[in-house]
Amino acid sequence: MSTTGATADPLAALGALPGVAESVESVRKAVDRVYGHRIMRRRSHAVTSEAALRGARGSAALSGADWALEEVRRRSDFSGDEEARAVGAALRLTAEAGQLLSIWRQSPLRVLARLHLVASADHGDQVGRPRQAGEPVDEPLVELPLPDAEEAHGRLEGLAELVRAGGSAPALVTAAVVHGELMALRPFTTSNGLVARAAERIVLINSGLDPKSVCPAEVGHAELGRAAYLAALDGYVSGTPDGMAAWIAHCGRAVELGARESTAVCEALQRGAA
Repeated sequence: MSTTGATADPLAALGALPGVAESVESVRKAVDRVYGHRIMRRRSHAVTSEAALRGARGSAALSGADWALEEVRRRSDFSGDEEARAVGAALRLTAEAGQLLSIWRQSPLRVLARLHLVASADHGDQVGRPRQAGEPVDEPLVELPLPDAEEAHGRLEGLAELVRAGGSAPALVTAAVVHGELMALRPFTTSNGLVARAAERIVLINSGLDPKSVCPAEVGHAELGRAAYLAALDGYVSGTPDGMAAWIAHCGRAVELGARESTAVCEALQRGAA
């Protein structure tokens, strides 16, 4: 995404794209349904915990570790093969995201660096900083054109400026742009997808749209499938109005599906089945 357009608030301009307002409204209604459930008045912490687990499972699935929920719940050692490490990283990121909310608006780059460190602590001196010229990116499931390190750094700074500036854009739009831009740039040598989805979660919580973190977009992204996820990302990277609107709508649908998942959790808790 270009962050140097003619408008002083490019994120708000994206909110005016055809179909985006409808997506924003649909997401708001889905979130309101979860928060209006009677279980949320008494057991919101249980719903939040379950949403965190399911969100981490969904994010790991998009990174190639598509484990059953009960396997994620059962395991305590994630130091084995690459899939286990991806699941472990997703769980750590979900837990860490809640600790970084107060820092996000002031220091988004610091938060992203911390998320990468949490996700990829075993990758030596390449962790916790953007990639440098000549360093390869290990993101084999994403085949988008890769900007060089200089361009990635510049656009990452531009994204941080937008986050710090705030503005009037709906939370869904901001979350979608943060997620899409990080996937387009892949600013780190590893774990960009996991970091991007954790950052989307932070925006949705920090914006006040989902303050209790019970509408895990990662669940929806996984349910919609990797092929649809990558196709929507292609639209974002194209930079066209239609492509950008399609990506925002895709992210909106993911949040709605996450909300539906947590509604089902509320219903199970109400029945005493979970």
